[in-house]
Amino acid sequence: MSVRTARTIWESMAHGRFLLSNWPWRGLAYVLSTPVVSALAGVPLTALCLPWLYLVFKFIGPDPIALGEIVLVSLGGLLLVVAGGPLAALPVAQAERVRLRLVQADAASWPHVSAKGDGWIGWLHRRYTEPATWREVVYLVVVSLAALPCAALFLTLLMVGSLIISPFVVRPDAPLALGLGRVSTVSEALPYALLGLGLVPVVLYVFSAVAGLHGATARRLISGASDEHLRLELVEISQSRERLVNAFEAERRRIERDLHDGAQQRLVSLILQLGLAKVEMPPDSPGTDSVANAHDQAKQLLVELREFIHGIHPQALSDLGLPAALRELADRSTTPVTVTTTIPQRPPATVESAAYFVVAESLSNASKHSDATEIQVSAEVKKNRLTVEITDNGQGGADAALGTGLTGLADRAAALGGTLSLSSPIGGPTTVRAEFPCSPK
Repeated sequence: MSVRTARTIWESMAHGRFLLSNWPWRGLAYVLSTPVVSALAGVPLTALCLPWLYLVFKFIGPDPIALGEIVLVSLGGLLLVVAGGPLAALPVAQAERVRLRLVQADAASWPHVSAKGDGWIGWLHRRYTEPATWREVVYLVVVSLAALPCAALFLTLLMVGSLIISPFVVRPDAPLALGLGRVSTVSEALPYALLGLGLVPVVLYVFSAVAGLHGATARRLISGASDEHLRLELVEISQSRERLVNAFEAERRRIERDLHDGAQQRLVSLILQLGLAKVEMPPDSPGTDSVANAHDQAKQLLVELREFIHGIHPQALSDLGLPAALRELADRSTTPVTVTTTIPQRPPATVESAAYFVVAESLSNASKHSDATEIQVSAEVKKNRLTVEITDNGQGGADAALGTGLTGLADRAAALGGTLSLSSPIGGPTTVRAEFPCSPK
């Protein structure tokens, strides 16, 4: 990164052409304008601290002060700062956000949540409850105190400037005092002028360093570059993902219920009617074989439909909970499965469903691909966290990236704030572990 493409004055100072760029003069302007902002902040801050200033003068005065007066005035001062601090800090912070463009190429972003349409009461409520507002109150104090070091730097700048211009203003009848001595002629003042010129780069670096430090502090306190907006967005994303999972789970249940109470019941009725027709038809009738074939196909379709409904959302999970549903999965598995559960109270339905399908997918993968002869399934709730673990003694080498099953379940676990991990070294064993935050019903 060159000095021209530097985004902050700190970055520009690392380059040799720093003094030939406009950054030093921007830093100089920033430091010299700081007392203006300090005055803008100091006046309201002093007004807010008047009760405490009163206590200070009372303490150093000759008259004693009562304890009750100390407590009352202190609380009054605190209340005044809390009530008026944000209102005083907001305009000062906005002025500083504009001024930060001198030392940082990127504009300082607005850190506050929009209160448009909330009215003035809603606006006050948002501003007084935002962490960003109280960081700006802290900056109000910081920039008020910054006036002292900036004043010292200003005096230093005047001294260097005086050295540089001394040959042009010195006269024999009006000698100049230049710190280390007095001069009355141009020849005497010339070494001081050369010293002043030599100090210019040092002064520019010092001013730029102070400007960079102040600017970085200010940006941290008053800019939306802090993590607050990101944190709010992440919270909203997490909440929206959870809402999507809940909506998806509700839709699964609706589809399962519609198939169970609608299509499955109609298919059962059709099987009964075909069975009666097969019984009532004469054995030598031309359509007997067709009706019998249709009856068998309808029964097979019923079996497949029940399997499909079970895959959408098992009835045992809804009625009896996760332990019973896991034992039902174990009974249906072609590989021997041992189930161990320690779940004192039922977790939320979305967590139960996610854990169930993690186990179902893992058992299916183990039966199809791992050549396992034994599978261990454990599920426990400890410290409001549901953990399910599936371990098989197969050949290992499983890779979640090669399929979408476990990847989709990992995304689902993440949407609920959980995690899913896979360990499958070559030669086995393969272990799938999922954890979900939950709270008992």
